Amino acid sequence: MDLSVALYIVPTPIGNLGDLSPRALEVLNRVALIACEDTRHSGKLLSHFGIDTRTTALHDHNERARAQWIVERLGEGESIALISDAGTPLISDPGYHLVSHVRAAGYPVIPLPGPCAAIAALSASGLPSDRFSFEGFLPAKDKGRQDKLLALREDPRTLIFYESPHRILPSLKSLVEVLGPDRQMVMARELTKTFETFLCGTTAEVLAQVEADANQQRGEIVLMLHGFVSEEADETPAAALDTLKLLCDELPLKKAAAIAAQIHGLKKNALYKKGLELGW
Repeated sequence: MDLSVALYIVPTPIGNLGDLSPRALEVLNRVALIACEDTRHSGKLLSHFGIDTRTTALHDHNERARAQWIVERLGEGESIALISDAGTPLISDPGYHLVSHVRAAGYPVIPLPGPCAAIAALSASGLPSDRFSFEGFLPAKDKGRQDKLLALREDPRTLIFYESPHRILPSLKSLVEVLGPDRQMVMARELTKTFETFLCGTTAEVLAQVEADANQQRGEIVLMLHGFVSEEADETPAAALDTLKLLCDELPLKKAAAIAAQIHGLKKNALYKKGLELGW
């Protein structure tokens, strides 16, 4: 494969090294330079695959200054790859200023598809995926976190956040406080790794599970929440009622309502009341 003189955006594995695509491997081997968020961290990945391409550091603290230097390398005919510590660059990682600078200078930016924790988690969450909003990391301080969630409280889209182990409990408590204890959510942890875990339920239920198990407070975490559903929307979707009726043939109404609510992204109490009204 002949590489064009361009900046290549190359996703790297978020855990399982088998997720590095053949095309990504070839690009990383053939470019003249790899810009890394952390050269020591990426050095381990590159060494594992036998890649000896020259590297340079590009992170939050030097990106603006480094961007011009990279444009000069492109001007000298060098093809360059950008990688982050894990996953797709620019998704809660450095790279935005570099890409903007490269495009403004008239050079192509070529993206490769690949691993992204937010998309991988959403695809397996069971939450609505037709409309979603990726919000990155929540603010570290309580006030900032609560203000952010207040601004998103009535957003009808599925909300996706990244979170770190040392902030997971405060963030879950803020979700319960601001979005309410009954908002449906999924917490995905350590995706593609040995201890990959999905916790599903209401915000209060997921908080209780994480508080009770210290292992759930470790690793890389993705939080996903069902979008806001207006209390005025009293029409229960026919598909949800069909599911509830089928489940009620085999399960108690309370359990059936909880499962149907999870499947259709509705409130279990509302489905339970509907089931009672219908005599199920």
